[in-house]
Amino acid sequence: MRRHLSFACEGAALAATLDDAPGSTGLLIVSGGNEIRSGAHRGMAMLAQRVAEAGHPVFRFDRRGIGDSEGRNGGYRASGPDIAAAIATFREAAPQVTRVAAFGNCDAASALLLHQPLALGALILANPWTYQDDCGDDGKMDEPALPPASAIRSRYLARLKDPRSLLRLLKGEIDLKKLARGLSAMGKKPAAPAFGSLADELDAALAEMFCPVTILLATGDRTAQAFMEKLAKSLAYIEANPGSIRVERLASLSHSFAGDDGDWLAGRILAALG
Repeated sequence: MRRHLSFACEGAALAATLDDAPGSTGLLIVSGGNEIRSGAHRGMAMLAQRVAEAGHPVFRFDRRGIGDSEGRNGGYRASGPDIAAAIATFREAAPQVTRVAAFGNCDAASALLLHQPLALGALILANPWTYQDDCGDDGKMDEPALPPASAIRSRYLARLKDPRSLLRLLKGEIDLKKLARGLSAMGKKPAAPAFGSLADELDAALAEMFCPVTILLATGDRTAQAFMEKLAKSLAYIEANPGSIRVERLASLSHSFAGDDGDWLAGRILAALG
């Protein structure tokens, strides 16, 4: 059963939804960008229903200034009090819950890292946001016009292995200057995150995590590609030394794991919930 409720956060009334279930491990869903709690194309609402049907209660909410919630929208960097209040309300509304795991995609994943410590037993972070924080007039965050160097390298390596691309090269149908720029990018090694950058903050937060973390990456998504490039050294170490942090990758272009990718996403979340 789905219940609608509200809770207070620094003087503002926030709207929330609880999908009831008997389990003692609950899932808190934190919306990314300026999306309301139902998510893009109701994706988070459908995910909540699916997880609840598997036995885990699910709590979703609109942060301040978004959707049905009062207050000023301060963006994901100001959402720490909203998340903390949501966790407390979740535990009150579902008293059988003894462990709360939180899931966030894009800047919601970054928010969950930046605002630690929180009263959470696990984090599930999908395609964490590492670009500049500025939003456009449409409320969407700005991404660079070009994909990360790692994506460029991957693209050109695939083309070099394709006989049709080699044939086009021999016929003079490929821009040699553009090819040279792409080949030069292949030789560049990933650099450490710039000091004080968002990627540097996320890297430091991961190094200090005290609860299990699952990082989910859609390898064809530009936001995920940027995260993989900027935190390449840390990800390589994590994957070579599996412990409390796990990285799982899906060959997908979908930032929100739409369509059939939703099955993979739900499976990874349920595995993290235990």
